[in-house]
Amino acid sequence: MVKYRLVLLRHGEGAWNKENRFCSWVDQKLSSNGIKEAQNCGKHLKALGFEFDLVFTSVLSRSIQTAWLVLEEMGQEWVPIQSSWRLNERHYGALIGLNRAEMALNHGEEQVKIWRRSYDVTPPPITESHPYYEEIYNDRRYKCSDVSQDNLPKAESLKDVLDRLLPYWNEKIVPELKSGKMILISAHGNSSRALLKHVEGISDEEIINVTLPTGVPILLELDENLHPLGPHQFLGDQEAIQAAIKKVEDQGKVKSAEK
Repeated sequence: MVKYRLVLLRHGEGAWNKENRFCSWVDQKLSSNGIKEAQNCGKHLKALGFEFDLVFTSVLSRSIQTAWLVLEEMGQEWVPIQSSWRLNERHYGALIGLNRAEMALNHGEEQVKIWRRSYDVTPPPITESHPYYEEIYNDRRYKCSDVSQDNLPKAESLKDVLDRLLPYWNEKIVPELKSGKMILISAHGNSSRALLKHVEGISDEEIINVTLPTGVPILLELDENLHPLGPHQFLGDQEAIQAAIKKVEDQGKVKSAEK
């Protein structure tokens, strides 16, 4: 019997998603297509009758902007939003800003897949010489976080993402779920994958095969112990969703003309 329902959402397409670059903690707005994805997501959730009581986002603009657009389309702009760096995208370290297809050409598609999708492989850390280091670590949003800026990550595996996400899940989100609130989490590909791994008990080996498209809501139905009553459900046109998943998977492959 369904006790709790939770909707996860990877933000709409961002500018660097469109350019096939590792965006990570660099703050990017949604692309024009990403805005449409978020709006269409809101329309679909409204048509399905969802009514949210609380929304959680990361502190990155593409996550927050997506939540705003979804709520606007649903006529639920008044719903409270709470934001935390603990829902941020995975920190890709020295890979930030690099093009995935070019990385596949230089390092091989399998290595790029491991960097992108594996559970416990950490990319090379970002250093002060990195072109986006100052932009990230001098950002005022991290002066308000629950850890010092010196303790913010310099690179993360998916395991690291889950480790920094779990305290927020257990201390902030779970109590709200158990109080009966209908919750939307507007986050990122990897923070959402990490949460799915935890909730659904996905193995370290299988998580590499879990791909989340942008702007597609994911429904989790849970029992009283927050155990899933079935696999997560992508809400929307299933054929279009599978095409979107393939598009994300293909980002880490060498372009045909370059093979």
